[in-house]
This record gives sequence, structure tokens and C-alpha cells, in this order.
Amino acid sequence: MSHDVEEGSVAVAAQKKYGVVIQHGTQRRSDGNIAGLHEMIKAGTWGKLKIAYGYCCKPRGGIGNKGASSPPENLDWNLWKGPAVIDQFHANFVHYNWHWFWKTGNGDLNNQGTHQLDVARWAIDNDQTHPVRAMAIGGRFQWNDQGETPNSMFGIAQYPNGQYCFFNVRNVNYNGYQRQVKNEYYFEDGGRIMSDTNPHYFKPGSDKGEKIKLKGGKVTPGGNWASFVAACRANNPKMANGNVHDAHYGCVLGHLMNNSYRLGKKVPFNKKAGRFGDNKDAAEHFGTLHDIMEKGCKVPVDKENYIVGPWLTFDPKTEQHTGEHAAEANALLKDPNNKGFEVPDAAKV
Repeated sequence: MSHDVEEGSVAVAAQKKYGVVIQHGTQRRSDGNIAGLHEMIKAGTWGKLKIAYGYCCKPRGGIGNKGASSPPENLDWNLWKGPAVIDQFHANFVHYNWHWFWKTGNGDLNNQGTHQLDVARWAIDNDQTHPVRAMAIGGRFQWNDQGETPNSMFGIAQYPNGQYCFFNVRNVNYNGYQRQVKNEYYFEDGGRIMSDTNPHYFKPGSDKGEKIKLKGGKVTPGGNWASFVAACRANNPKMANGNVHDAHYGCVLGHLMNNSYRLGKKVPFNKKAGRFGDNKDAAEHFGTLHDIMEKGCKVPVDKENYIVGPWLTFDPKTEQHTGEHAAEANALLKDPNNKGFEVPDAAKV
């Protein structure tokens, strides 16, 4: 829904002022089975949820390097770039590859990953809005191209109640690549649920999962499109499957992870690069991603680099970074805009 945190705040303010129906394009919000699973999780069926984990692991490819040039005659370059301040056109900006540049996109974390980020946050307790801290580690390996965003990334965010969202981006293809576009859930007692669309519950210490019998949860019926039409006809924003608040909270989760990555420092590519304090769960899941990059993608240990982002703290009420790195991180909350395409202040929508 937003390119940066403040754009999302503007959308929330506009919805409140004008009362219109907004339904985000995270289609899994219309899935009654996922809604039912999350209702069971929040009811404590398997104890307290500890980690909601999302994956955006789908193979992509490098985009090469395109030199600066004049835009094609059939492209209105000024209109296309809109608010984004870009000095010079090159062909990698259009059309799909704009996702891999910070001025126009958010990487796969907030591209395909938005859907799985939204599902992960959906499972967090209802009274939680934004995380209070976040960090990320990753890199752009093998491709040696013009893209800026990571093709391998592990993000972690903690909410005020202690629950976590983890996220895994893994795009580099290799022989035996495992495609994972899904969500998992981990509980305080060691139990876990693998997959949100065909969920099986694994008791603590067990490798044998039990299929979960689901009852449809609360969603507006009709799928992605008919539900939106129904909400508009009823003039009821609350009927939207994935309303403006859900969209904002899910997107900000990714923005905070990206902000950490963008402020990160290079360290040698090895398992010690993950700086998670005493968080053994984070170290374990990062270790799994690292092993894939090392053994599957053949990234050479200590000869390539990770980008390790700092822990950024965040105030959910003011929607501002606080503490160490606050000045640099707050500068990433809102991109500058081109004249004629200014995104309004939330107080002036």
C-alpha cells in the first residue's frame, strides 16, 4: 500500500477523513481457512504464539546493467516516475525491475513478501500494531547487476508483547532450489504449525505432524473481488478483507526491516554475521538460510559480504524511530518527492 512509512500514514488519515472503503491487495485476507487458523492461534489452542514466520523464496534472476539513455517515445517518463526523484532514465527501471531500486521499490520483502508479511502479522495478538524494534541481514549475491535490493535476506521484528515476526527472502536460483511462499508459526512450548494453507501441528519435539481441522474464520464472503464490492455497496470499511489499518501495519513491518538493511554495514559472509544477541530462534533460522546460500548457491565463505543492519527501535504511537540510529532511520520514513507529485502531509489530506 505504501512505498514508505509516511505514505501509509497518509492513506490511513485519508480513509479516516473520507470514510471510503479500502481493501488491500493481500488476497489471503479473503481466505476463511487462514482466518480460522489465526482465530484458533489467538484463542490459545496451542499455547502462546512466539514467532510468526513468513517466506518469500521464489527464484528470480539478475537484471544486468543498463546505461543511462533517453526514455522511449511511448513512455511518459515524468508521469511514470511520479513522486520518485530520479535524475536519469535507464531501461532497468521499466517495467517490472523497478522493484529492485530503493527510489521506486522495496525489494522482494515488500513486493511478493507483502502477502506473507501480512499473514504473519495477522497471527500476532490483536492489540499489537507496529513492532518496537527490527533488524535485517542479507545481500545481493551472484548477479553482479544494477539492482540495489537484497536477493537474500533475513528480517526480524519484535512487538511490544514480546511476539516476533521473522521473514526470509531467498531469490537466487540453484539446482535443487526449494520454492517457499508460505507462513509458519512457532509456540512458546516448542510446538509449531507448518504452512498456513495446509496446516499441520507438530507437538514439541515431534517430527510427525497432525492435520488441523479448520472451521472457516470471519471474513466477508465472495473472495477478493466480491467482498470488496459488497463492502462498497454497504459503505462499510470494516467489511474489507484487509482494511487500511491491516495494510499499513503489514507494510510498515517490511519497511522497518528494510530500513535496518539500508543502514547496514558489510561483514564477511559467514554464520557469525548474524547478530541476534541471545535469540536462539533467530540464530537457528538465519543459519538455515546461510547454509542454503553457502552450500546451494555456492557463495564463498569470507570472500563475499553480508550487509548487517542495526537494531532499530520504533515507537508504534508516533511512528518514529527512537534511540540509537534514530536520525538516519527517520530520514528513511519518507522519500523526497518531485514537484507536482508531492504526497501530502497526513494532517492535510
